[in-house]
Amino acid sequence: MGGGQENRPPPPQYQGGWNSREAPVMKKGATNRTVFNPVVADETQHTKQLSAVPSKPSAGNLRSPICSIMGDASSGKTMLLHCIRGSNVQQGHEACSFTHYPAQEIRGRSLLVIDAPCHQSFKRSGLCDIAILVVDIMHGIQQQTIDSLDLLKRTNTDLIIVLNKVDRICAWQTCRNAPIREALMQQYASAKYEFRRRVVKIVSQFRMLGVNAQLYYENNTMGETFSIVPTSAISGEGITDMLFLLFGWTQKTMIEKLTYSEDVQCTVLEVKVIEGYGTTIDVVLAQGVLRRGDQIVVSGMKGPIVTTIRALLTPHPMEELCIKGSFMHHKEIKAVMGVKITAQGLEHAIAGASLYLVKPDDDLEYVKQVAMEDVESVLSRIEGSGEGVCVEAPRLLKKL
Repeated sequence: MGGGQENRPPPPQYQGGWNSREAPVMKKGATNRTVFNPVVADETQHTKQLSAVPSKPSAGNLRSPICSIMGDASSGKTMLLHCIRGSNVQQGHEACSFTHYPAQEIRGRSLLVIDAPCHQSFKRSGLCDIAILVVDIMHGIQQQTIDSLDLLKRTNTDLIIVLNKVDRICAWQTCRNAPIREALMQQYASAKYEFRRRVVKIVSQFRMLGVNAQLYYENNTMGETFSIVPTSAISGEGITDMLFLLFGWTQKTMIEKLTYSEDVQCTVLEVKVIEGYGTTIDVVLAQGVLRRGDQIVVSGMKGPIVTTIRALLTPHPMEELCIKGSFMHHKEIKAVMGVKITAQGLEHAIAGASLYLVKPDDDLEYVKQVAMEDVESVLSRIEGSGEGVCVEAPRLLKKL
């Protein structure tokens, strides 16, 4: 017994996702004194293997994590990405973007970030390994935050909670690009009090939704409690904390999940017409390798689309795939990467469906049948009332 410390049992082993992290839903004014017995979320269906003999994962060969950034439309998600990239503009921003962040300084790993992903692909394939849930510290949890939590819970996706816009706290003294604890040490007592008051309020809101959450530097049970990282996308405070926590947690707990496999797993996120290229599809290549000239099958509104990859395009480093500009051409691309594919006949491709690579020993008719199952899965979620279409688009009013 050194220093009067008592013997403590070893921390519980991490089980991934939402296991042991859900709290009992609390009513306002209630005091929690019970132990919650979590219900493990249903596992998502695995992607069907199309090859006669599926290849085994390569031992010791890890792919980059795929991270989704989610939250309310006004929580500052896009500015957070621009802050990491060192950009301060939103020109050309669209609903979906890929950004591939080199991270050689962090154990040689890199990260693929998807801004506001297609929910259909997220639900079907468990596309992302981990999510960043952005909450405006001034407004707390909004309806879109609750929707994102429900989606993450259904897919059993791990997450890090980011409390953005700490610079808007009254009397906050800006400390550009500083770790959040160093920034807090420079604040007046009134700003510290306001910061703590808002954090406690938001932690209580999460608790009422059945989610355990705690500031990351006070979180001694990361396997049981989600970590909260305060940040400012304007001044860069807390950004380094978020990145180190993101990389450290994925590398510590997701080794098996991030093991690279040669079986292609690819999801279509957007279908776009690009001047000079025609109709293209933006995809996330999560496993395997795509090559120029490969035969692929994509789900289409008029049936499966069988075509050949004409070009594989990626943005220049630290740029978004959805921003207009020049692209880098590749003969082949290895996962993980956000890729723009040009090919013939993509006009009716469906966003959110899977892209299938047809190997020499694959049965093309079987692959087409699997692609049609994707179409039926998407259309089965659409209900027609005969009265019109309701569109929910938070950004729509800003464009009108």
